[in-house]
Amino acid sequence: MANLYIIISAFVSAVILGRIIIPNILIISLRKRLFDVPDERKVHKRPIPRLGGVTFFPVILFSLCVFTAVRLMTGHGPADTSTTDLVCEFLFLTGGLTLLYIVGIADDLIGVRYRKKFLVQIISAAMFPLSGLYINNFYGLFGIYLIPAEVGIPLTMLLVVFITNAINLIDGIDGLASGLSMVALLVFGVLFVHFRMWSYAMLAFVTVGVIIPFFSYNVFGSADLGRKIFMGDTGSLTLGYILSFFVIKYCMYEPDMLLTMKTSPVLVSFSVLMVPCLDVIRVVLRRARNKRALFMPDKTHIHHKFLAMGFSPRRALVTIQLMSACFCAFTIVAILYMNNTLVFVIDVVVWTLLNLWFDHVINRKMKNEELRMNNE
Repeated sequence: MANLYIIISAFVSAVILGRIIIPNILIISLRKRLFDVPDERKVHKRPIPRLGGVTFFPVILFSLCVFTAVRLMTGHGPADTSTTDLVCEFLFLTGGLTLLYIVGIADDLIGVRYRKKFLVQIISAAMFPLSGLYINNFYGLFGIYLIPAEVGIPLTMLLVVFITNAINLIDGIDGLASGLSMVALLVFGVLFVHFRMWSYAMLAFVTVGVIIPFFSYNVFGSADLGRKIFMGDTGSLTLGYILSFFVIKYCMYEPDMLLTMKTSPVLVSFSVLMVPCLDVIRVVLRRARNKRALFMPDKTHIHHKFLAMGFSPRRALVTIQLMSACFCAFTIVAILYMNNTLVFVIDVVVWTLLNLWFDHVINRKMKNEELRMNNE
């Protein structure tokens, strides 16, 4: 119970620190005119400060360091046999986060070319294999179990870059990236508490703690009163990288691991991030089919589809969150009774059919508007 109390205290401290720092970032952004200026691709109609994500990394690092020290001082730290591995993993994680934090701030302030961002993301992704973390088992997905290191390490780096960018690209309407991230972090946090992996659980709940005050300003804050803020690339890259860390850690098979083979860690991890991940794949494939630049922004993401169907940003946020929760619940329950590959295929097919239906609704709405305009 002592570890749970320490985790709760770390969570509360992250909430309080975020609540203190974000209003000050708003003041600085307004005075220095550090805004996200609206254009034809963006949803907001007036300049909004976009440095909310600057809060994330310092608060997470402070809370994690202080309350890890409290655990050690009170005799509730990790076992001696696992301390070295744990320290290496978290130090490499911190190194990767530092690089992404720097490039994120630079991008939010002056802009960074996507090639440079990708290079930094690849270097940051290499931190996990260096710490000993990489995908080494598919748990029967596509009939694959153990994966050799020469395949697992590059696959891990690709996955980290992919997840990091997926969270970055889904950040298109208020609360969407932060809301989806909070749900995923809560799932991982509960799983790590269940398996008594207290340090990882603390990181998950501390990250949720710092997102909560940002979410309140981002979703419920008033732009007219100067109380609204975006997370920017600094925040989305931080959240994406931490989530990719949890995915790799949870999926990595160890001979004495506590995870049972009745579940599939790969599919569980996929389910909590399915909406942003599948959306990125769909958008990239669409751009490739239309022979457009793969990394140039457009208005074809899932949130843009909901807006085109007539949803308000708030309704679109709630609907996408519910859709993500349904996918997650189905996958977690279905893998207990069905073949892993079949569950994965069902998820992808349902996602594809939903998007085809969304396109049909949008096209019908556009035709109706054309007819109405012609009649007038």
